[in-house]
Amino acid sequence: MLLENSREISARVRQGDVVLLHDPQTAGLAPLLERAGAHVIWRCHIGTDEWNEQVERGWNFLTPYLERVPRFIFSRKAYVPEACDHGKTTIIQPSIDAFSPKNYDLDPATVRTILVHTGLVEGPPPDPPQHTYLREDGIPGRVERRADIVRLGRAPAWDTPLVVQVSRWDPLKDPIGVLRGFARLCDGPAARKAHLVLAGPNVTAVADDPEGGEVFASVLAAWRALPHATRDRIHLASLPTDDVAENAVIVNALQRHATVVVQKSLREGFGLTVTEAMWKARPVVASAIGGIRDQIEDRKSGYLLADPTDLDAFSDTIREVLENPEDAARVGHDARARVREQFLGVRHLLQYAELLAAIDA
Repeated sequence: MLLENSREISARVRQGDVVLLHDPQTAGLAPLLERAGAHVIWRCHIGTDEWNEQVERGWNFLTPYLERVPRFIFSRKAYVPEACDHGKTTIIQPSIDAFSPKNYDLDPATVRTILVHTGLVEGPPPDPPQHTYLREDGIPGRVERRADIVRLGRAPAWDTPLVVQVSRWDPLKDPIGVLRGFARLCDGPAARKAHLVLAGPNVTAVADDPEGGEVFASVLAAWRALPHATRDRIHLASLPTDDVAENAVIVNALQRHATVVVQKSLREGFGLTVTEAMWKARPVVASAIGGIRDQIEDRKSGYLLADPTDLDAFSDTIREVLENPEDAARVGHDARARVREQFLGVRHLLQYAELLAAIDA
């Protein structure tokens, strides 16, 4: 497959062109494109903070394809292997598009209309309802579909504090740990009122994630094992994915309405879901792993979990956020400011421009 792709690409590449290859799957193209006269840049956004035998085997496999690549891009210094760490690597952290349906500002009436229509919260929508949003091409869209939600009773009321995690149904996102950690919230008036929404894509509609259905089934089994009163406060939401922009604006509305956004990942490359929630000025409780540590300053622009597997610490941190709304609002404000300064597309674009200028020089 790579050989076929290289022939197709090489026919289009001229001497001196810059070709940016993304992630390990494309490494085999590098030598072929170099022989075609291209300036190859190889970008790798994944990595690990801990070197082990599997990591070494992976890099040993990739290194022969990358030996003559003149420039590399990594999202974190800790991810750079020795083979790429000889003055050839630039650290460029990912960024979000503040104007995409997932991130642009939504007014309160639109947020409420979307969440009531999809069934994520209960209550009458605004009058008149505001179903429309703007797609990336500027054409108005309309939220038509509803979420498929597993719950014991009714949807949470509009004024119910929501703890929200939005992610793929992936064991590394630890949805069962989030569920069980939330179940430990039992004391304190704010904690007793809160509900949890675990949201992910509808697994029946995602063809390229065969593991998703199995993970969702395990989460469902863990939910069913909880006491009745606890299950009544936990909602498993499968969001519609038929329309990518519609899915994105539903996630946008859900994050904006959340009292706390969590990302209790066990591993994470960078974690743009955290960036997106910070941009919406939400207090984020997240694991101190991977690129999340580059985004959140603990107790300043979010709350870091030193050990993602410590469910008591996770529960205690959520309780702290719920019961101290003024501190949470300050943290959310600082989180948005941090994203504005470091994780928007303008900074990203300028770094790429500097890299390309260095190649021409």
